[in-house]
Amino acid sequence: MTTLLENREALASDILQSLARLQQLLPLKKRQQALPAPLRMVHRAILRGLAETGKPPRTAEIAAMLGSRQSAVHALGTLRKNDLIILNSPVTVDETTHRTTAPENIEIVGAYPMTTENTPHKVEVGGHFVNAMCAVDALVISPMFGRETRIESRCHATGAPIRIRQKEAEILEANWPDIRVGIRWQTFSTHAAHTLCTEMVFLKDAETARKWRESDPGSIEIFTLAQAIELGTAFFLPLLEE
Repeated sequence: MTTLLENREALASDILQSLARLQQLLPLKKRQQALPAPLRMVHRAILRGLAETGKPPRTAEIAAMLGSRQSAVHALGTLRKNDLIILNSPVTVDETTHRTTAPENIEIVGAYPMTTENTPHKVEVGGHFVNAMCAVDALVISPMFGRETRIESRCHATGAPIRIRQKEAEILEANWPDIRVGIRWQTFSTHAAHTLCTEMVFLKDAETARKWRESDPGSIEIFTLAQAIELGTAFFLPLLEE
């Protein structure tokens, strides 16, 4: 999939437009790249931890990476401020001392595209399970980490079960022959995980997708699985690269 990123012309123009739109709404790579190198390292460790174990590193593990709990709390606060991660508790900064503080139980909940929060999208990878924040996120885990995945989700419109087995960009099995991914584009002021991601969904077939799009044709865009994988890979894979 690296070739896909090196040769942007290989992406269809509509996928490029959707990629640009997603990057404008949620500029994860731009935000990550603006961080100091130790924080970029921590962010990638969080992503790999979720993919490899189904759980993010604990705060104590990040403290060991950075040398102190205070450094870990500062890192978590900065990553949270940039909407690169989701935390179970808020991190605050004292206006006078500029010292970052957090509850003793502060822990990471998720980092796009994966989360430990309950979502409709459960992904088996490497013998364990992790939840994806949206349908596109579920489809990108395999190409991001080079592992076969099994996705269990549901059709957003009908509730029908969705089951997909995937190896990188290839769909090995699907319980419906014509599954689609729908995105209802929207702006947001809080976590994308709890807003935009909830409207990036699986639809069991083209006809179901057509009907769902008719409910809001100015905001909804429909993708095949192959197109959604291309979009997600182009968006997320750079997060693992310097």
